[in-house]
Amino acid sequence: MSVQLTWLRTFVTVYRLGSFTKAAHKLGISQPAVTHQIRNLEQEMGRSLFDRLPNGAQPTSAADGLLREVQGPVDALGHAVERCLGKEVVDRPLYVGGPVELATTRLVPAVSDLVAEGLQLRFRFGLADGLLDDLATGELDLVLSTIRPRARGISATPLVDEEFVLLASPELAERVSRERLATEGPAAIASIPLISYAESLPIIRRYWRTVFDTVPVMTPAVVIPDLRGVLAAVKSSAGISILPTYLCAEELATGAVVPLLRPEVPPINTFYLAVRQGELSHPQLALLHGHLLMKGQLWT
Repeated sequence: MSVQLTWLRTFVTVYRLGSFTKAAHKLGISQPAVTHQIRNLEQEMGRSLFDRLPNGAQPTSAADGLLREVQGPVDALGHAVERCLGKEVVDRPLYVGGPVELATTRLVPAVSDLVAEGLQLRFRFGLADGLLDDLATGELDLVLSTIRPRARGISATPLVDEEFVLLASPELAERVSRERLATEGPAAIASIPLISYAESLPIIRRYWRTVFDTVPVMTPAVVIPDLRGVLAAVKSSAGISILPTYLCAEELATGAVVPLLRPEVPPINTFYLAVRQGELSHPQLALLHGHLLMKGQLWT
């Protein structure tokens, strides 16, 4: 037996709606047919995809992984068929929120082909908590969140992990003993100015705890509330800082900035695609959501 496209389409629909019954209604087939297709897919994969609950279907971790792989292609095929059949699509902009750095360097370029095909987008930048509040109230359709949403009515799909690196310019790096840094930790760089994204050192604090098993006690020399500005300060030898690798990939490749430490397990943070539950039944939002899941795999 081989996996059929209809099984994957049914799987994506059940995952999004959280219910076999709702999926059957959405797809225009019977609930036993939905159950049969999911069981066939589970049998082919050799693992359970949903826990059957009295009030719906709860995705398993295997379902989370499968969704990330197949949702984009399934949506893209459905969109292509709709265009070929000449079906009208609701002409309404989608409102998307996210952190300004990742949105401008990765998200905006990733959706350029969809924009060329007629998708309308409106972006809003900010911190995750505020953006998720706007999502819950309907002001946003999708949020690229740096934290896993916990609010009821919001569903989140892991998109990509960002990896953090301790950086300096080549000139400043010459003042750092890599051996001392590896053995003594922050004491080896105590004399070098620290550039931070915020006064509370959020990114630096995560790195210090993960890599050095301590908390930072220094006061930053410069605070720049935009990671692109932090990168510019590091490049100009104003000080050292912690940045996500996606933001400085080009600078790392050219040697404009250099890593001061390469821990065996570098700190990471997961980005999530957050939407209101049930909203992925809207074709344009589903297309955007699936498209980002595909493109996100290339961001690291």
